[in-house]
Amino acid sequence: MQGQGFFFQAFVYLSAAVISVPIAKRFGLGSVLGYLIAGFVIGPFGLQLIGEEGQDVMHFAEFGVVMMLFLIGLELQPSLLWRLRGPIIGMGGLQVGLTTAAITVLAMFCGLSLQSSLAIGMTLALSSTAIVLQTLNEKGLMKTDAGQSAFSVLLFQDIAVIPMLAIMPILAVKAAGEAIIKEGESHGASSTWIEGFPGWEQALIVAGVIAFIIIGGLFLIRPFFRYIAKTRLRELFTAAALLLVIGISLLMSKVGVSPALGAFLAGVVLANSEYRHELESGIEPFKGLLLGLFFIAVGASVDFALITAEPGLIALLVGCLIIIKLVVLLVVGKIFKIKHDQNILFAFSLAQGGEFAFVLFSFAVQNNVISDAVANPLIGAVAISMALTPLALIINDKFIQPCFGTNEKEEREADSIDEENPVIIAGFGNYGSIIGRFLRANNVGITVLEHDSDRVELLRKLGLKVFYGDASRHDLLHAAGAEKARILILAFNDHEKTIDIVRMVKKHYPHLKIFTCSSGRTEVFDLLDEGVEHVYRETFDTSLKVGIDALVNLGFRSYQSHRAAKTFRNHDEGVTNDLRHVRHDKKTFISHARQSIEDLEQLMLTELRDPEEHPDTGWDTTHVMKEFGGKE
Repeated sequence: MQGQGFFFQAFVYLSAAVISVPIAKRFGLGSVLGYLIAGFVIGPFGLQLIGEEGQDVMHFAEFGVVMMLFLIGLELQPSLLWRLRGPIIGMGGLQVGLTTAAITVLAMFCGLSLQSSLAIGMTLALSSTAIVLQTLNEKGLMKTDAGQSAFSVLLFQDIAVIPMLAIMPILAVKAAGEAIIKEGESHGASSTWIEGFPGWEQALIVAGVIAFIIIGGLFLIRPFFRYIAKTRLRELFTAAALLLVIGISLLMSKVGVSPALGAFLAGVVLANSEYRHELESGIEPFKGLLLGLFFIAVGASVDFALITAEPGLIALLVGCLIIIKLVVLLVVGKIFKIKHDQNILFAFSLAQGGEFAFVLFSFAVQNNVISDAVANPLIGAVAISMALTPLALIINDKFIQPCFGTNEKEEREADSIDEENPVIIAGFGNYGSIIGRFLRANNVGITVLEHDSDRVELLRKLGLKVFYGDASRHDLLHAAGAEKARILILAFNDHEKTIDIVRMVKKHYPHLKIFTCSSGRTEVFDLLDEGVEHVYRETFDTSLKVGIDALVNLGFRSYQSHRAAKTFRNHDEGVTNDLRHVRHDKKTFISHARQSIEDLEQLMLTELRDPEEHPDTGWDTTHVMKEFGGKE
């Protein structure tokens, strides 16, 4: 019966994940919110498919957070970590310090002792590493200023768990010394190896264990994995990777330190290892599954009985927690000069409680720093704040960023432009810079406009003449010489902004030929509708070049491969223009698209069978004949 119960619980958790996450993704909510909703539904206060064992699952699922930090460590080479020391210590330390102070003062104002208030302040200063990193990764925001800043703060918070755990017993001694003695007598054996040692000896033992992990990673783990790799058994390598993470987690737990920190340190030590990618691929599936299980367990652990019994108290706690952290994070971001829109994203991403709050509150209750009556509402508030994080980021994307981010006033005035050239390039990223360098190399004068002030400064240091300004402004285009220019190249990825500029240019500078690129056919259709004749798909030319090289390597003659690419291009451009007119009729669109694929295949096969009938199609005969005044 016990085995059947285990399989039933596994079936419930996996079914909840498989059903809820695709639905959540379909509505743009993200996988994390999907897992949390699944936990609400199957939990004790939903369908009651899981009960008290949910807490046991939580302890097991927390291992997903440990694995995630190990993988993060693998991505961080020690040199990179050293370069990030400023944001980690500065931003992270300031955030934890200010949040702890603010919440401690508020808790004391509510009548709690200094020791209890400090414990609550430290615990609530932490944010959810699992939810924040997973959500930012899903949205592709980890490489942004906000994403890097959030990661730095989260890393400091994970490290800060160590002194917090060390401080808790000290607070307990001052708060209720005799009660702790009784508590220890009732529990019997120590749960860690270092309990009972003086504080300074505990610190030395913890430092020794951390040093052992670092030294072992440098001199012992690599030979171990080299030995495992010689077996050429992938499953054995995966088992060894899991053994490493589990072993480090156990070791750190036994000295009273966060297992996640130990796993992170091990990952950093192995970041330069030749086995890094193999370790990542072996652990990644387990990490993803356990993190999903962790989020479901968080959702299931929310005590809705307490929430329904005291909804006002819980709502007040959640509101105060989010508001305090939002204010502190905005101040921290302002001090470290994060751009306004990025600062808002940074604040919203971290304005929640963290998974370590469950551990710290439990530890605080066991040590009689705070009582169950105080801890339970706070645990409920933390769980709800975690569940609200993906939703808060969606609200930020949909409503707040358009108001405060994209409409933010320019930090500096646009540059005065003192030249006129036949070509104006708006945007000078990877795409625009290649075009610009190519034209300059052919002695064509260009005027470059770039709205990213940081990029402008970098490009100027490289010796390139770039003007700061927004090309969507009519006055700036006028100053750039749009009246006398012949070509405007729009070289940025914002499709809506591109459409707006096209409409403005068509109205005020109809003589300008507009060249731009798009990510796919849908965007091409919109631009063609606006009258833009020179539209290029971002990956189209690269894809054809790869196709040409592949044919040549397969034995096709070079001219034949280029001719086939030219035929493909001409056919695709014609089809794109035809499909544009029927794109709103889905059935007709699919029918025409299928027919065009068949026609193309037939055309290509015909050319392969009769190559001599098409001797010139490897050349751009249309433009050649136009240039010399001939007829097509």
